[in-house]
Amino acid sequence: MDRLIFLFLAAIFAGFALVEMPLAGTFLASIEPFTTVVGVLAILVFSFVLIYNGVKSLFNK
Repeated sequence: MDRLIFLFLAAIFAGFALVEMPLAGTFLASIEPFTTVVGVLAILVFSFVLIYNGVKSLFNK
């Protein structure tokens, strides 16, 4: 289970990287809104999964 938690944290960091990636002035500038949306969704989904797992483990003890 600990490996999954680190994987979820890595996914959250990857989401932040997608949101903060500077694409202006490159040929990828047209997909910048898409990378921002995907990054925000990744941050939200994996943050909620971590919160859910934390609450679930808190009430199991």
